[in-house]
Amino acid sequence: MSATVDTTGVRVELTDLTRVYGSVKALDGLTLRIEPGEFVALLGPSGCGKTTAMRILAGLDEATSGSVTVDGRDVTSVPANKRDMGMVFQAYSLFPHLTALENVEFGLKVRGKGKGERSSRAGDMLDLVGLSAHKAKYASELSGGQQQRVALARALAIQPRVLLLDEPLSALDAKVRTQLRDEIRRVQLEVGTTTLFVTHDQEEALAVADRVGVMSQGRLEQLAPPADVYENPATPFVAEFVGLNNRVPARVVDGTAELLGSRVPTLPGSIESGSGTALLRPESVSVTASGEATVKSIAFLGAISRVYVELADGAVIHAQMSTAQAQHFAPGAPVSVGVEQTRVLVVPG
Repeated sequence: MSATVDTTGVRVELTDLTRVYGSVKALDGLTLRIEPGEFVALLGPSGCGKTTAMRILAGLDEATSGSVTVDGRDVTSVPANKRDMGMVFQAYSLFPHLTALENVEFGLKVRGKGKGERSSRAGDMLDLVGLSAHKAKYASELSGGQQQRVALARALAIQPRVLLLDEPLSALDAKVRTQLRDEIRRVQLEVGTTTLFVTHDQEEALAVADRVGVMSQGRLEQLAPPADVYENPATPFVAEFVGLNNRVPARVVDGTAELLGSRVPTLPGSIESGSGTALLRPESVSVTASGEATVKSIAFLGAISRVYVELADGAVIHAQMSTAQAQHFAPGAPVSVGVEQTRVLVVPG
Protein backbone atom coordinates (compact mmCIF):
# COMPACT_ATOMS: atom_id res chain seq x y z
CA MET A 1 0.00 0.00 0.00
CA SER A 2 1.43 3.37 -1.01
CA ALA A 3 -0.23 5.57 1.62
CA THR A 4 2.10 7.52 3.86
CA VAL A 5 1.24 7.00 7.49
CA ASP A 6 3.33 9.52 9.37
CA THR A 7 0.85 10.76 11.95
CA THR A 8 1.97 10.48 15.58
CA GLY A 9 -0.67 10.19 18.27
CA VAL A 10 -1.01 12.84 20.97
CA ARG A 11 -2.46 12.71 24.48
CA VAL A 12 -5.90 14.29 24.97
CA GLU A 13 -7.25 15.30 28.37
CA LEU A 14 -10.74 16.53 29.20
CA THR A 15 -10.75 17.71 32.80
CA ASP A 16 -13.87 18.26 34.92
CA LEU A 17 -15.94 19.47 31.96
CA THR A 18 -19.42 20.82 32.58
CA ARG A 19 -21.82 22.14 29.98
CA VAL A 20 -25.09 23.74 31.02
CA TYR A 21 -27.87 24.73 28.60
CA GLY A 22 -30.42 26.66 30.66
CA SER A 23 -31.67 24.15 33.20
CA VAL A 24 -30.09 21.15 31.43
CA LYS A 25 -26.67 19.89 32.50
CA ALA A 26 -25.35 18.13 29.39
CA LEU A 27 -21.97 17.41 31.01
CA ASP A 28 -21.54 16.97 34.72
CA GLY A 29 -17.86 16.96 35.64
CA LEU A 30 -16.55 14.78 32.79
CA THR A 31 -12.89 13.81 33.07
CA LEU A 32 -11.39 11.69 30.29
CA ARG A 33 -7.79 10.99 29.31
CA ILE A 34 -6.97 9.46 25.92
CA GLU A 35 -3.44 8.16 25.46
CA PRO A 36 -1.35 8.87 22.33
CA GLY A 37 -2.62 6.76 19.43
CA GLU A 38 -5.46 5.30 21.48
CA PHE A 39 -8.95 4.66 20.09
CA VAL A 40 -11.60 5.51 22.71
CA ALA A 41 -15.33 5.09 22.11
CA LEU A 42 -17.89 7.08 24.08
CA LEU A 43 -21.02 4.97 24.35
CA GLY A 44 -24.43 5.88 25.68
CA PRO A 45 -28.05 6.70 24.86
CA SER A 46 -29.20 9.90 23.18
CA GLY A 47 -28.80 12.89 25.46
CA CYS A 48 -26.09 11.35 27.67
CA GLY A 49 -23.52 14.03 26.76
CA LYS A 50 -21.19 12.08 24.48
CA THR A 51 -21.64 14.32 21.44
CA THR A 52 -21.38 17.44 23.62
CA ALA A 53 -18.02 16.16 24.89
CA MET A 54 -16.80 15.63 21.33
CA ARG A 55 -17.99 19.06 20.18
CA ILE A 56 -16.16 20.71 23.07
CA LEU A 57 -12.98 18.80 22.19
CA ALA A 58 -13.37 19.90 18.56
CA GLY A 59 -13.92 23.53 19.56
CA LEU A 60 -17.44 23.57 18.09
CA ASP A 61 -18.97 24.14 21.52
CA GLU A 62 -17.73 25.85 24.66
CA ALA A 63 -17.57 24.24 28.09
CA THR A 64 -19.29 26.02 30.98
CA SER A 65 -16.29 25.00 33.07
CA GLY A 66 -13.33 22.65 32.85
CA SER A 67 -10.42 22.38 30.44
CA VAL A 68 -9.27 20.64 27.25
CA THR A 69 -5.61 19.77 26.79
CA VAL A 70 -4.04 18.31 23.63
CA ASP A 71 -0.40 17.20 23.61
CA GLY A 72 0.18 19.05 26.87
CA ARG A 73 -1.23 22.36 25.57
CA ASP A 74 -4.42 23.91 26.96
CA VAL A 75 -6.68 24.49 23.95
CA THR A 76 -9.84 25.35 25.88
CA SER A 77 -9.98 28.82 24.31
CA VAL A 78 -8.45 27.92 20.93
CA PRO A 79 -10.89 28.22 17.99
CA ALA A 80 -11.90 25.08 16.11
CA ASN A 81 -9.93 25.93 12.97
CA LYS A 82 -6.71 26.14 14.97
CA ARG A 83 -7.00 22.77 16.72
CA ASP A 84 -5.84 20.48 13.87
CA MET A 85 -8.62 17.95 14.30
CA GLY A 86 -10.21 15.79 11.63
CA MET A 87 -13.95 15.15 11.91
CA VAL A 88 -16.26 12.59 10.33
CA PHE A 89 -19.98 13.06 10.95
CA GLN A 90 -23.07 10.90 10.52
CA ALA A 91 -23.93 12.90 7.39
CA TYR A 92 -21.18 12.44 4.82
CA SER A 93 -20.97 16.20 4.16
CA LEU A 94 -19.19 15.83 0.82
CA PHE A 95 -19.17 18.66 -1.69
CA PRO A 96 -21.43 17.41 -4.52
CA HIS A 97 -19.67 19.48 -7.20
CA LEU A 98 -16.26 17.97 -6.40
CA THR A 99 -14.89 14.53 -7.23
CA ALA A 100 -13.78 12.14 -4.50
CA LEU A 101 -10.17 13.23 -5.03
CA GLU A 102 -11.09 16.93 -4.94
CA ASN A 103 -13.12 16.39 -1.76
CA VAL A 104 -10.12 14.81 -0.05
CA GLU A 105 -7.86 17.62 -1.32
CA PHE A 106 -10.14 20.33 0.05
CA GLY A 107 -8.65 20.67 3.54
CA LEU A 108 -5.14 20.71 2.09
CA LYS A 109 -6.14 23.45 -0.34
CA VAL A 110 -7.52 25.56 2.51
CA ARG A 111 -4.17 25.11 4.25
CA GLY A 112 -2.33 26.48 1.22
CA LYS A 113 -0.72 23.27 0.03
CA GLY A 114 0.44 23.17 -3.61
CA LYS A 115 -1.47 21.23 -6.25
CA GLY A 116 1.13 18.48 -6.55
CA GLU A 117 1.29 17.87 -2.81
CA ARG A 118 -2.51 17.98 -2.52
CA SER A 119 -3.01 15.45 -5.28
CA SER A 120 -0.35 13.09 -3.96
CA ARG A 121 -1.58 13.19 -0.39
CA ALA A 122 -5.26 12.83 -1.37
CA GLY A 123 -4.39 9.91 -3.64
CA ASP A 124 -2.55 8.23 -0.77
CA MET A 125 -5.56 8.63 1.53
CA LEU A 126 -8.01 7.24 -1.04
CA ASP A 127 -5.64 4.30 -1.44
CA LEU A 128 -5.68 3.83 2.32
CA VAL A 129 -9.48 3.54 2.38
CA GLY A 130 -9.60 1.41 -0.76
CA LEU A 131 -11.12 3.94 -3.16
CA SER A 132 -8.32 4.70 -5.62
CA ALA A 133 -10.42 3.38 -8.49
CA HIS A 134 -13.23 5.84 -7.67
CA LYS A 135 -11.24 9.07 -7.28
CA ALA A 136 -12.83 10.74 -10.33
CA LYS A 137 -16.41 10.03 -9.25
CA TYR A 138 -18.79 12.60 -7.74
CA ALA A 139 -20.66 11.96 -4.49
CA SER A 140 -23.88 11.08 -6.34
CA GLU A 141 -22.00 8.26 -8.10
CA LEU A 142 -20.82 6.71 -4.83
CA SER A 143 -22.68 4.48 -2.38
CA GLY A 144 -23.23 5.62 1.21
CA GLY A 145 -20.37 3.47 2.45
CA GLN A 146 -18.05 4.84 -0.24
CA GLN A 147 -19.02 8.42 0.58
CA GLN A 148 -18.22 7.84 4.24
CA ARG A 149 -14.84 6.38 3.24
CA VAL A 150 -14.15 9.57 1.28
CA ALA A 151 -15.13 11.60 4.35
CA LEU A 152 -12.68 9.54 6.43
CA ALA A 153 -9.92 10.03 3.84
CA ARG A 154 -10.61 13.79 3.81
CA ALA A 155 -10.38 13.96 7.61
CA LEU A 156 -7.06 12.08 7.61
CA ALA A 157 -5.53 13.98 4.67
CA ILE A 158 -4.73 17.03 6.81
CA GLN A 159 -2.76 14.77 9.20
CA PRO A 160 -4.90 15.78 12.19
CA ARG A 161 -3.55 15.45 15.69
CA VAL A 162 -6.90 14.00 16.75
CA LEU A 163 -9.56 12.17 14.72
CA LEU A 164 -13.17 12.66 15.84
CA LEU A 165 -15.89 10.29 14.63
CA ASP A 166 -19.43 11.36 15.50
CA GLU A 167 -21.88 8.48 14.85
CA PRO A 168 -20.20 7.97 11.44
CA LEU A 169 -21.98 4.68 10.70
CA SER A 170 -25.56 5.45 11.76
CA ALA A 171 -26.87 6.25 8.28
CA LEU A 172 -25.60 3.02 6.72
CA ASP A 173 -27.29 -0.36 6.42
CA ALA A 174 -26.18 -3.17 8.73
CA LYS A 175 -23.80 -4.99 6.37
CA VAL A 176 -22.01 -1.84 5.21
CA ARG A 177 -21.90 -0.56 8.79
CA THR A 178 -20.00 -3.65 9.93
CA GLN A 179 -17.59 -3.51 6.99
CA LEU A 180 -16.84 0.19 7.45
CA ARG A 181 -16.52 -0.20 11.22
CA ASP A 182 -13.73 -2.73 10.68
CA GLU A 183 -12.20 -0.53 7.97
CA ILE A 184 -12.10 2.50 10.28
CA ARG A 185 -10.28 0.47 12.91
CA ARG A 186 -7.79 -0.89 10.37
CA VAL A 187 -7.03 2.60 9.07
CA GLN A 188 -6.73 4.05 12.57
CA LEU A 189 -4.25 1.37 13.61
CA GLU A 190 -2.23 1.96 10.45
CA VAL A 191 -2.14 5.74 10.78
CA GLY A 192 -1.85 5.86 14.58
CA THR A 193 -4.01 8.95 15.13
CA THR A 194 -5.50 9.46 18.59
CA THR A 195 -9.21 8.87 18.01
CA LEU A 196 -12.48 9.59 19.81
CA PHE A 197 -15.52 7.72 18.46
CA VAL A 198 -19.06 8.55 19.59
CA THR A 199 -21.82 5.96 19.21
CA HIS A 200 -25.03 4.70 20.80
CA ASP A 201 -24.38 1.19 19.43
CA GLN A 202 -22.70 -1.06 21.99
CA GLU A 203 -21.59 -3.61 19.40
CA GLU A 204 -19.76 -0.90 17.45
CA ALA A 205 -18.02 0.43 20.54
CA LEU A 206 -16.99 -2.97 21.86
CA ALA A 207 -15.73 -4.10 18.44
CA VAL A 208 -13.35 -1.26 17.60
CA ALA A 209 -12.17 0.58 20.71
CA ASP A 210 -9.10 0.15 22.90
CA ARG A 211 -11.24 1.48 25.74
CA VAL A 212 -14.96 2.18 26.00
CA GLY A 213 -16.41 4.99 28.08
CA VAL A 214 -20.06 4.46 29.00
CA MET A 215 -21.89 7.72 29.67
CA SER A 216 -25.17 8.53 31.40
CA GLN A 217 -26.65 11.93 32.22
CA GLY A 218 -23.43 13.81 31.50
CA ARG A 219 -21.23 11.55 33.59
CA LEU A 220 -18.75 8.82 32.75
CA GLU A 221 -20.02 5.66 34.43
CA GLN A 222 -17.09 3.45 33.43
CA LEU A 223 -13.98 3.65 31.23
CA ALA A 224 -12.27 0.35 30.53
CA PRO A 225 -11.25 -2.10 27.78
CA PRO A 226 -14.27 -3.61 25.99
CA ALA A 227 -13.99 -7.02 27.68
CA ASP A 228 -13.91 -5.41 31.13
CA VAL A 229 -16.95 -3.24 30.42
CA TYR A 230 -18.85 -6.29 29.25
CA GLU A 231 -17.69 -8.80 31.86
CA ASN A 232 -17.26 -6.48 34.85
CA PRO A 233 -19.77 -3.62 34.58
CA ALA A 234 -19.10 -1.00 37.25
CA THR A 235 -22.70 0.18 37.72
CA PRO A 236 -26.24 -1.10 37.11
CA PHE A 237 -26.57 1.37 34.22
CA VAL A 238 -23.48 -0.04 32.48
CA ALA A 239 -24.67 -3.60 33.14
CA GLU A 240 -28.04 -3.00 31.53
CA PHE A 241 -26.72 -0.89 28.67
CA VAL A 242 -24.18 -3.48 27.54
CA GLY A 243 -26.57 -6.38 27.65
CA LEU A 244 -27.26 -7.66 31.16
CA ASN A 245 -30.94 -7.19 30.57
CA ASN A 246 -32.59 -10.09 32.39
CA ARG A 247 -33.67 -8.97 35.85
CA VAL A 248 -33.97 -11.99 38.14
CA PRO A 249 -34.69 -12.13 41.90
CA ALA A 250 -31.59 -13.25 43.79
CA ARG A 251 -30.31 -13.69 47.31
CA VAL A 252 -26.70 -12.91 48.24
CA VAL A 253 -24.87 -14.84 50.94
CA ASP A 254 -21.09 -14.53 51.48
CA GLY A 255 -20.41 -13.12 48.00
CA THR A 256 -22.51 -15.75 46.26
CA ALA A 257 -25.82 -15.14 44.50
CA GLU A 258 -28.57 -17.73 44.62
CA LEU A 259 -30.88 -17.47 41.59
CA LEU A 260 -32.82 -19.78 39.28
CA GLY A 261 -31.72 -22.76 41.34
CA SER A 262 -28.03 -21.94 40.82
CA ARG A 263 -25.26 -20.38 42.90
CA VAL A 264 -22.82 -18.01 41.18
CA PRO A 265 -20.27 -15.42 42.39
CA THR A 266 -21.20 -11.74 42.46
CA LEU A 267 -19.48 -8.83 40.73
CA PRO A 268 -17.92 -5.90 42.65
CA GLY A 269 -20.63 -3.33 43.35
CA SER A 270 -23.22 -5.95 44.22
CA ILE A 271 -25.15 -5.84 47.49
CA GLU A 272 -23.25 -7.62 50.24
CA SER A 273 -26.10 -9.73 51.55
CA GLY A 274 -29.84 -10.24 51.45
CA SER A 275 -32.41 -10.11 48.67
CA GLY A 276 -31.94 -8.15 45.47
CA THR A 277 -32.16 -8.28 41.68
CA ALA A 278 -29.50 -9.97 39.57
CA LEU A 279 -28.74 -8.53 36.12
CA LEU A 280 -28.13 -11.54 33.94
CA ARG A 281 -26.84 -11.75 30.38
CA PRO A 282 -29.00 -13.73 27.94
CA GLU A 283 -26.03 -15.93 27.01
CA SER A 284 -25.55 -16.83 30.69
CA VAL A 285 -29.03 -18.39 30.87
CA SER A 286 -29.13 -22.15 30.24
CA VAL A 287 -32.28 -23.89 29.01
CA THR A 288 -32.83 -27.66 29.22
CA ALA A 289 -35.74 -29.89 28.23
CA SER A 290 -38.56 -30.59 30.72
CA GLY A 291 -39.39 -28.57 33.80
CA GLU A 292 -41.84 -26.02 35.19
CA ALA A 293 -40.99 -23.15 32.83
CA THR A 294 -42.45 -22.76 29.34
CA VAL A 295 -40.96 -21.60 26.04
CA LYS A 296 -42.95 -18.55 24.90
CA SER A 297 -41.24 -17.79 21.60
CA ILE A 298 -37.99 -18.12 19.66
CA ALA A 299 -36.33 -15.34 17.67
CA PHE A 300 -34.00 -16.49 14.89
CA LEU A 301 -31.00 -14.15 14.44
CA GLY A 302 -28.83 -16.12 12.04
CA ALA A 303 -26.08 -18.07 13.78
CA ILE A 304 -27.66 -17.32 17.16
CA SER A 305 -31.24 -17.33 18.42
CA ARG A 306 -33.05 -15.95 21.46
CA VAL A 307 -35.37 -18.21 23.39
CA TYR A 308 -37.98 -16.43 25.54
CA VAL A 309 -39.07 -18.46 28.56
CA GLU A 310 -41.92 -17.87 31.01
CA LEU A 311 -41.04 -18.96 34.54
CA ALA A 312 -43.48 -20.56 36.96
CA ASP A 313 -44.12 -17.16 38.61
CA GLY A 314 -45.07 -15.58 35.27
CA ALA A 315 -41.82 -13.66 34.76
CA VAL A 316 -40.26 -13.89 31.28
CA ILE A 317 -36.52 -14.07 30.69
CA HIS A 318 -34.59 -14.69 27.51
CA ALA A 319 -31.66 -16.92 26.76
CA GLN A 320 -29.26 -16.51 23.86
CA MET A 321 -27.74 -19.60 22.28
CA SER A 322 -26.63 -21.05 18.98
CA THR A 323 -29.43 -21.62 16.51
CA ALA A 324 -28.45 -25.31 16.47
CA GLN A 325 -29.24 -25.49 20.21
CA ALA A 326 -32.42 -23.44 19.89
CA GLN A 327 -33.82 -25.85 17.31
CA HIS A 328 -34.32 -28.38 20.12
CA PHE A 329 -37.07 -26.17 21.59
CA ALA A 330 -40.49 -25.08 20.39
CA PRO A 331 -43.09 -22.61 21.74
CA GLY A 332 -45.13 -24.23 24.49
CA ALA A 333 -42.43 -26.77 25.40
CA PRO A 334 -41.77 -27.35 29.12
CA VAL A 335 -38.18 -26.47 30.07
CA SER A 336 -35.91 -25.81 33.02
CA VAL A 337 -33.81 -22.67 33.33
CA GLY A 338 -30.46 -22.30 35.04
CA VAL A 339 -27.42 -20.03 35.13
CA GLU A 340 -24.01 -20.72 33.63
CA GLN A 341 -21.07 -20.25 35.99
CA THR A 342 -20.50 -16.53 35.58
CA ARG A 343 -20.31 -13.56 37.92
CA VAL A 344 -23.47 -11.44 38.17
CA LEU A 345 -24.23 -7.94 39.40
CA VAL A 346 -26.89 -7.96 42.14
CA VAL A 347 -28.52 -4.60 42.86
CA PRO A 348 -31.05 -3.60 45.53
CA GLY A 349 -34.70 -4.28 44.81
